[in-house]
Amino acid sequence: MSVTSTARARAALAATAALAVGGLLLACVSSQAGAASTGLKTLAEAKGKYIGTELTGNMVYNSTVTSLAAGQFDMVTPGNEMKWDTTEPSNGSYNFGPGDTIVSFAQSHNMRVRGHNLVWHSQLPGWVNGVPRNQVQGVMESHITAEVSHYKGKIYAWDVINEPFNEDGSLRQDAFYNAMGSGYLADAIRTAHAADPSAVLYINDYNIEGENAKSNALYSLAQSMLAQGVPLGGIGLEGHFIVGQVPSSMLANMQRFAALGLDVAVTELDDRVQLPASSGSLQQQATDYATVINDCLAVTRCPGVSQWGVGDADSWIPGTFPGQGAATMYDNNYQPKPAYNSTATALGGSTTTTTTTTTTTTTTTSSPPPNSTCTVTDSVNAWNTGLTENITIVNTGTGPVNGWSLAFTLAGGQTITSAWNAAISPGSGQVTAKNVSYNGSVPPGGSVSFGFQANHTGDTSAPTAFTLNGTRCATG
Repeated sequence: MSVTSTARARAALAATAALAVGGLLLACVSSQAGAASTGLKTLAEAKGKYIGTELTGNMVYNSTVTSLAAGQFDMVTPGNEMKWDTTEPSNGSYNFGPGDTIVSFAQSHNMRVRGHNLVWHSQLPGWVNGVPRNQVQGVMESHITAEVSHYKGKIYAWDVINEPFNEDGSLRQDAFYNAMGSGYLADAIRTAHAADPSAVLYINDYNIEGENAKSNALYSLAQSMLAQGVPLGGIGLEGHFIVGQVPSSMLANMQRFAALGLDVAVTELDDRVQLPASSGSLQQQATDYATVINDCLAVTRCPGVSQWGVGDADSWIPGTFPGQGAATMYDNNYQPKPAYNSTATALGGSTTTTTTTTTTTTTTTSSPPPNSTCTVTDSVNAWNTGLTENITIVNTGTGPVNGWSLAFTLAGGQTITSAWNAAISPGSGQVTAKNVSYNGSVPPGGSVSFGFQANHTGDTSAPTAFTLNGTRCATG
């Protein structure tokens, strides 16, 4: 796969997250005991790994996106906010504000940050390409020193060098190579290390996931650098895949870099499909995600995997590859896809379906009439044997709701498989959805939304009545 880096960056910068009722932290349901009840980051941390995501542009101001990011991921990569055209738009004039915003978000949610990136042939301000060759080294070193020093102690790892190779394994003839030859690579790493000795320093590239001419050239470069004492700490495999095309040699490739004493991270994972996405392609995507996670788990020096974007609404793919997309674990409405479940399972979450025998007691008490303290709206999106349902509770009363419990009855044959923004039990029949830690308070006039995925046997109708904390709600 050939990736147009500039197009990717521009598409990511322009993307704004769709405002939708979204999946925040997947909550517990009785029919899916592990994967739905435990966030990805918790599962990954239990394995000694991280699971990361990318934020850029307006994504950081969208509460649906940031809640999902903070609930499921424990590493953040700024998509554009630390690149040269943002951080040093004119010689010696620095702008760290956009990057600081993402770092502050990450710190407030106990997430680490991957710095991306310091030296790249793309997204360079015009003045850099106009610098006389005998001044390029000084300009590069000053830029690296200023940026790394600014974020010293706040960045877990830096993509110091980004995408330095052509597909045949030759080095790109960019402003840095043309001025300094291949020596610019080691110089950049050494300069970054001097500014922050604690950060892990990476070379990051695409199409190096398997063993090929490009990854062979990077392997030789890494060997040479380490022999010279260059403080190279890791190799970043971007992981921009086409569905069904994860290289079979990926694990062996990761292992050979790890054997050099380097960390090997998957830094920008997505897996694009032809649109509209078929159920078959989404299942293959789920297999691909699981393969990547399992490869990382099999390599001690793989610290983790980061997805590029939070959901499909954030992805750079449709803007760069017309007719393709659906490349992440969450759809355009931030609902989990099969790739989410396969990722959770690979990380140790359980998707074992449990059967519970229940006894139903019938009473002759009639349901209370709806009153004016709550209104519930819901929408169902069904396909084949599955559906998603989004439910919104509006507090129409005069006082706040502090802790909510919404009871309703699913249509016959519907069984919940995953849920978000609520803990729902049991998985079928008469169920109760309860708030989770972050959404229990609903002020007068305010609302709260949650949703779930379910299997069905033909009846996809929505519930007809809802009771909030014992009071029947109007439906709208």
